[in-house]
Amino acid sequence: MIFKPTISVENVLAIDKKLLYKLKVKGLILDLDNTLSMHDNPAAEHGVPEWLESMRELGVHMFVASNNNRERVAPLAEQLGLKFIAFSCKPLPFGIDKAVKKLKECGVPRKQIAIVGDQIFTDVLGGNLYGIKSILVEPFYLEDKISFKLRRRAENLVYKRIKV
Repeated sequence: MIFKPTISVENVLAIDKKLLYKLKVKGLILDLDNTLSMHDNPAAEHGVPEWLESMRELGVHMFVASNNNRERVAPLAEQLGLKFIAFSCKPLPFGIDKAVKKLKECGVPRKQIAIVGDQIFTDVLGGNLYGIKSILVEPFYLEDKISFKLRRRAENLVYKRIKV
């Protein structure tokens, strides 16, 4: 099913060596908002910098692809030491394609790349349409805004998320 992730995990911190080995993944395309940081928060969530370092130690190459604007994405991505594309237009292939090409330049073949994000209609759908693995994560906290609540309800019509 096009809306079903390859795997669903509690949050980005649950992605570890064992999971990457199981999925045969050596490159990650990371969403930013509600994946590495909560929406509009200028800092990464607790544990994310350490998680990124553990991924680097494993030799995992990472790239941020966010639908948010450059003013939001650039400061945090740069603080975390990650290259990025803002306004990536997920689930359309433009930003995902750019991220895949950057990861391929690092020696990571397409079949060893996964997209990681909290939204089914952008991250999971985009990865599945592009033909790469998708890892659905739960946000660190549930958003209060009505737009997020509506989006999550719509997502539940096509895929039942894990309960955390």
